[in-house]
Amino acid sequence: MVDTGGIIPEDKEFIPSEIFRQARVAFDEAAAIVMVVDGRTELAAPDLELARLLKKTGKPLLLAVNKIDSDRQEALTGDFHRLGLKNIFPLSAEHGHGIDDLLDELLAVLPPEEKSTTGDTEEERAGVSAAEVVKSEGKVTTTEPTTDNQGRTTDVPTASDEQLSAEVKIAIIGHPNVGKSTLLNQLTGTSRAIVSPTPGTTRDAVDEIVERNGKRFRFIDTAGIRRKGKTRLMAEKLSVVMSRKHLEDADIALLVIDATEGVSSLDATIAGYAHESGRSLIILVNKWDLITTGKNRAISQARAARIQDSKRPQDQKLYVERLRDSLKFLSYAPVLFISAATGKNVDKIFPLVEEVAAERRKRIGTGEMNRFVKTVDFERASVPMSQRVRILYMTQSNVAPPTFILFTDRAVKLHFSYQRFLENQIRHAFGFVGTPIWIKNRARE
Repeated sequence: MVDTGGIIPEDKEFIPSEIFRQARVAFDEAAAIVMVVDGRTELAAPDLELARLLKKTGKPLLLAVNKIDSDRQEALTGDFHRLGLKNIFPLSAEHGHGIDDLLDELLAVLPPEEKSTTGDTEEERAGVSAAEVVKSEGKVTTTEPTTDNQGRTTDVPTASDEQLSAEVKIAIIGHPNVGKSTLLNQLTGTSRAIVSPTPGTTRDAVDEIVERNGKRFRFIDTAGIRRKGKTRLMAEKLSVVMSRKHLEDADIALLVIDATEGVSSLDATIAGYAHESGRSLIILVNKWDLITTGKNRAISQARAARIQDSKRPQDQKLYVERLRDSLKFLSYAPVLFISAATGKNVDKIFPLVEEVAAERRKRIGTGEMNRFVKTVDFERASVPMSQRVRILYMTQSNVAPPTFILFTDRAVKLHFSYQRFLENQIRHAFGFVGTPIWIKNRARE
């Protein structure tokens, strides 16, 4: 089901015309179309023009006359016969009245689903076990330690934590007007997202699936997240709430930063949302072409001059140093300089996403973790004596994000310095590029 934006066929303004262009893409891909009209208002010229355009598609066309809350109001549908559509359904979307009749007719006009005659179930046709089917369908798995016949401890998959999903979900996040929608269009090779120099064009998430080298990526262009004090309209407040929800549903977040503006406190706040929710992160410094050239038609001469100042250095190495200083908690996140408008370096995002997705689901065996713990010099951690603990053993309890449990000699909260030191040691030994690491401790009873 694809819900398009409101369509006004004759409106030449940028946003309405772009919405109409996007809706026409939906018409072309649809198996059936439901046109919705307001049952409490009279027909207008745009309704007649839209009905004429939809009939030209040759697709099954149903008319939903909305806001008919009771049987007594069904007489209001009489005027809508002027649209020349046979299948008219009075309903109330808010209260669910009449929806079942619309669905019955919709199912009747949809093309039949192709059925296989080689077997009753996929398991029978493939000749595989139920456990293999669970794995192939992307069910969640974990590993549990077991001992082989030579006494070695290994981790065996079970069914609870590793997401063997058929696709990787990637949320594109950042503040308004940093180029998120332009980036989505470059990544997908489409014009799926509306691109406008006006901040706040994207109000709801737009997602697109890309298949590349046998892998499936779902890119989600979220609405730009503003400061609380800057969101006055209810639509803006809702778009921020939904952006955070879509971020929490994703595996990886692409944090887009405007190279011409540098890292702002809002960028740090948005990055914090992703970090605290356990999303893996890749930092994309967009509009780098404007830094290197210092001039572009899209920016004024005054702004072009500001780009060249010392706060926004051209040298990428120096830029990364300043970026890391502003986003200290994202030391694990790789940085890539791109231009979404020209497509420069956008192709490098895919291998980086694949690497980070693999690191996010990496699992280290319990035996290997305990051998690692023995090599760490914990005396180097600057922790007060009253908060020091002795680690008895350590195990990885989960993936996505990688989560480690320390079994210690006493129940105290790990000191921040101790936790950061251990995290750095784990990264040095095992990598975990682009993903946060969660560490928990338990006292051995």
